Amino acid sequence: MNKIELVTATLEASLNTKIERHFDTLDTDPDVLKQLLADKRSENTRRAYEKDVNDFLQTMTGMPAVPDNVLEFLHLEERQAVSVVLKYKAKLIDKGLKEATVNRRLAAIKSLVEMGRKLGVCHYALGDIKGEKVAKYRDTTGVDAGTFERVLQQCDRATLAGKRDYALLRLLWGNALRRNEISQLSVRDFDPLTKTLRILGKGRGTQSETVDLGTATVQAIADWLEARGGNQSHDTPLFTALDFANSGHRLTGDGIRKIVVRHSENAGIKKQMSPHRIRHSAITAALDATDGNVRKVQKLSRHRKLDTLMIYDDNRGRDQQDITEMLDGMF
Repeated sequence: MNKIELVTATLEASLNTKIERHFDTLDTDPDVLKQLLADKRSENTRRAYEKDVNDFLQTMTGMPAVPDNVLEFLHLEERQAVSVVLKYKAKLIDKGLKEATVNRRLAAIKSLVEMGRKLGVCHYALGDIKGEKVAKYRDTTGVDAGTFERVLQQCDRATLAGKRDYALLRLLWGNALRRNEISQLSVRDFDPLTKTLRILGKGRGTQSETVDLGTATVQAIADWLEARGGNQSHDTPLFTALDFANSGHRLTGDGIRKIVVRHSENAGIKKQMSPHRIRHSAITAALDATDGNVRKVQKLSRHRKLDTLMIYDDNRGRDQQDITEMLDGMF
């Protein structure tokens, strides 16, 4: 057989090969929950979906989610499935769970059903099941700049922990970052020369974005890194724990929350504080400083929808209070 005949025979053999040789198309009992979780980039999202699906099946079958009872649910007729989910929703409401929690658990079940449809093991939808009405971002209150300055003053910048906390708090305020955005930062993401920081924004997967930093924040981060010393490769976390058990490890979102709470309490703030409360505070302060320029402040907050910022602006303006005072003074 010459070279041309060999090539021809090889091509014919490839064309005649059944697709099952390379792709398993005969999986009639797929692990739908496993596939659903694998389809989510965020570890937090995966944990939340798994928890909610487990709660649903534990409540309705007495067993946590396993492939068998997941498929049993997905193989129901539509009227049966809708009835089961409506009964589950009623149980959640009877427990007194908040509307947002009920909606989140329903969303997890709907996602499970949608994945089942994609995999060909489910032939119904749950579009007739409606969620509870929720007022989004109702509470956007925070603290003013003067109050937050008291929080900064609680950081003893003569100590390593104080330098870290001061840089962290300035970053929370100056760039209105979320705690997970800060927790994921590495040394390579910080560029003191261009005064920029590369972050992984919420809902953007592995697509990073670059934000500009204020001069004081750049100096604070640089001071922290210099004081920390040691081996700081590009992959080294930007903010690390300093306690004996976790020293050098990446500072977690909960660790950031505890830092905020501790310094806020030391500053005498009675309001429950958190990294997200500082984000609310920074956005509101920016709206005040720009006389409600929501498009400009959107560059800071990175909200995709301008409507979300409008809620901040409405709450900041206290328009309802102004109208109430006007009516109250009419007689």
